[in-house]
Amino acid sequence: MTRMLFVNLPVTDLTRAKSFYSALGFVNEPRFSDDSGACMVWSDAIFVMILTHDKWRTFTSRPIPDTGSSEVMLCLSCENRDEVNALADTAGSNAGTADINPSQDYGFMMSRSFADPDGHVWEVMWMDPAAVSGEAPAQETA
Repeated sequence: MTRMLFVNLPVTDLTRAKSFYSALGFVNEPRFSDDSGACMVWSDAIFVMILTHDKWRTFTSRPIPDTGSSEVMLCLSCENRDEVNALADTAGSNAGTADINPSQDYGFMMSRSFADPDGHVWEVMWMDPAAVSGEAPAQETA
């Protein structure tokens, strides 16, 4: 069986959060969504459950951090540099905050980050496939 990742995030406005994640290319899975939460699908193996605070509290009694906290940074890989830039820019123009952390560019790998409307931090990154395989990465020319 393929390993899968299910991320659960508390949100203050479910409709706004669904719109935000939809704008980034996540697809709502209505079979696992209702008025208290929505399953947003990124790929066959990555699912993000956005949950109202009331629903979240049925899972844990731990406090929900405020939007200025740094609880975790979730990272998604992208096909290329253009996709990294498009996702970060789309986040910034859809109620999120683009470049919540400084962008990074090492030539063979680059990343940008954004916060969703509830302050959850995401990083989107691209890495040259040659760097992943251990081959010498292609040199970019200016």
